[in-house]
Amino acid sequence: QVQPVASGGGSVQAGGSLRLSCAASGDTSNIRCMGWFRQAPGKEREGVASISTGAGNSYYAYYADSVKGRFTISQDKAKNTLYLQMNTLKPGDTDVYYCAARFSFCWGLGSPTDMTYWGKGTLVTISS
Repeated sequence: QVQPVASGGGSVQAGGSLRLSCAASGDTSNIRCMGWFRQAPGKEREGVASISTGAGNSYYAYYADSVKGRFTISQDKAKNTLYLQMNTLKPGDTDVYYCAARFSFCWGLGSPTDMTYWGKGTLVTISS
């Protein structure tokens, strides 16, 4: 079992930045993939970015086209924490953001149904 806890959401103006954090606890040594997803009211949850740990502690990051070049996913294994640095934010980035984890590698961005453990969301609001 893994318990992810997301934080760092807030309200900023368009063009601004936010950094989300996701602290994981529990069986973290078996995590191979973590990801960020977001969901607006009435819409399906969508993948934003994922990061997987490969052989030799190599990392593989994937991004949704809509955030490439603006968002950066990273992790601090020692702190069992996942991050999402979000720059040049747009009103369209307004959503509830969730972090998730699973014990197998993510080939690509991954879909919500691929992930096993979910944290509660954190709200990001971007004003124009």
